[in-house]
Amino acid sequence: MPRPPWLRRLPSGVWTATAWCAAALFAVVLFAVVLFGTTAYHPTPPWQPHDAPLLGLALQAAMALVMALPIGWAGRRPLPVFGVVLAESVAAQVLTARTWPFFLVMDCLVGHIAATRPRRTALAAGAVELAAWICQWMAVDQGRNTFSDFLSMLSALALTIAIAWLIGNSIRQQRDYGEAMRAHTVTAERLRIAREVHDMVAHSIGAIAIQAGAASLVIDTQPARARSALTAIETTSRETLAELRRMLVSLRQAPALPATASHGNRPGGLPSTTGLEAIDRLAETTADAGVRLDMQWLGERRPLPPEVDLAAFRIIQESVTNAVRHSGSDRCRVSVEYRDDELVLEIVDEGRGPVRTGATRAPGAPGTGYGIAGMRERVGLLNGRFSAGARPEGGFRVAARLPV
Repeated sequence: MPRPPWLRRLPSGVWTATAWCAAALFAVVLFAVVLFGTTAYHPTPPWQPHDAPLLGLALQAAMALVMALPIGWAGRRPLPVFGVVLAESVAAQVLTARTWPFFLVMDCLVGHIAATRPRRTALAAGAVELAAWICQWMAVDQGRNTFSDFLSMLSALALTIAIAWLIGNSIRQQRDYGEAMRAHTVTAERLRIAREVHDMVAHSIGAIAIQAGAASLVIDTQPARARSALTAIETTSRETLAELRRMLVSLRQAPALPATASHGNRPGGLPSTTGLEAIDRLAETTADAGVRLDMQWLGERRPLPPEVDLAAFRIIQESVTNAVRHSGSDRCRVSVEYRDDELVLEIVDEGRGPVRTGATRAPGAPGTGYGIAGMRERVGLLNGRFSAGARPEGGFRVAARLPV
């Protein structure tokens, strides 16, 4: 697993210490600018003692410290801290002190709220901050500044709020996107493993069930045929177990493999342990189950990308398994055509097709399964085309085009 960014590796104590350092810095700013500084529009406050300057400085420092304390809890409770800072800005305005440091802090809180809270909450916080400044200006500064000054200061405040909100919203969107991608990756991997296990086990278990049924019918009258069926069951079981072991080993080694493949939508992942070279063994197993496979190879055979090779074999395997289990036919025709830019598969049987009933069955109910859905997913992940359905003249047809 890759290491997270260095900001995410910092312990929570570092962020807590950072918040309190920000509170201390804010206290210094308040002491130097808001409570200590005076202008023609903001004269010396009436509560500042003139005959005891040291006492006045101590009082100013204490008030700055008290006003800055809430910033230490901004990381965990940004909304209450935002309300406290907003109230402090009103109090500072009443005391004829400068209030821009409070609005600067509120801008930062709006960004933090946008990054950690729903979008509407952050927009509401920004609107409240803007409305509070307008109300304060109308109540105190309306007669001291021109309307153009009001517009310029309002535009600057609105711009800082918008920038803070956009930064926080961008951080939240990146975090949500990362979580969604991780969830998508986990789901895609789970579905891929489910497809592999289904395609691997369904064919083998189907063949074993048919062989076991045939052996039970002739065990008393034709011991040789029963012995042959049992041998086929043993061989199929061993091959399935070996393939499952290979799959488990590949899963354990998955972190060292590429996480993505070319063409973006193609699933990167485990190296192929089965491909079209295993068609001959599939034909033998199918013949033992009573269905002959008529293979037709068209075009020049050549190596294929591993994901295409594996998908092609799994599609053929699942289609043949369905033919063995549902068609009732003793033959199945498989066509594999190599073209310049794609691989074309067609699997056709002349049986009665899948069992149908008038009622819709739930997934996983008897007579239904995930075989066709799994084949469709495989083809879709490779940006190919897939079709499956009963033929008008009887039987069932599966066709797929896989780009190479």
